[in-house]
Amino acid sequence: MNPAFLPKIEVISDKVQAPPVGKERRIAVLLPYDYDQSDKHYPVLYLQDGQNLLDNRSPFGNWHVDHRLAEMAEKGMHELIVVAIDHAEKDRVREFSPPDVTRFGTSLGKQYAQFITKELKPYVDANFRTLPGRQHTGIGGSSMGGLISIYSGFMFPEVYGKLLIFSPALWVAPKIYFQAMKFYNPFATKIYIYAGGDESETMLPNVQRLINVLKHRGLDGSKIEFKLSVDPNGQHNEAKWGEEFPKAVEWLFFEDKVKANTSEKSAEHT
Repeated sequence: MNPAFLPKIEVISDKVQAPPVGKERRIAVLLPYDYDQSDKHYPVLYLQDGQNLLDNRSPFGNWHVDHRLAEMAEKGMHELIVVAIDHAEKDRVREFSPPDVTRFGTSLGKQYAQFITKELKPYVDANFRTLPGRQHTGIGGSSMGGLISIYSGFMFPEVYGKLLIFSPALWVAPKIYFQAMKFYNPFATKIYIYAGGDESETMLPNVQRLINVLKHRGLDGSKIEFKLSVDPNGQHNEAKWGEEFPKAVEWLFFEDKVKANTSEKSAEHT
């Protein structure tokens, strides 16, 4: 990894209205390394669990998103802004629980999804050079962070056109499938889902069930496009999600560039 390609990080925690709980948290904006040398506008990906994304701030491991973005930048796939939102520590599970989930106490999922969509996104769009349209806006996370990202996509389909979902804690919210059945999205949406075979007995069946329901809603598949990535030996941890991150981002945001690079390499060998 070449340090010259590391993203520029700006902390905006004191610039936006705080979520319902956990007001003392970091919200970091990761800008392309050459952001200040251009006038380009960029797509944006909002990610949960900022403590686990960079700076070795989590006891459970780290995605090293800043390093992953630098590696992608070396391949010319860096024109993306990532917003890393710290979780609410002891209130994390409640904050990431959809409204119908009460086993952990009063759910704050709806308020949290509204915070990202109604408070944070407008600030980011107003203060950074973004492409604000839904086709350029993604949301994602892992485990409970993946669950609240699914819920946010269902709640605001007019805002999020790309979902990055790693090992979602679907067992927490069995009604999510009924929400999926009612989910109507007239817009094209890309959903990248990763699941590991060594996470739990229910992880892969639950993920497949969700995909089947959403495919039915997408009818001929012209509206909802899926990419399912399965590692038969994959475990439920930050290291694996960090490895999966570039693959998901490349498919969600840079698929055309990946195809073009592949074609060029094939042509060189013919």
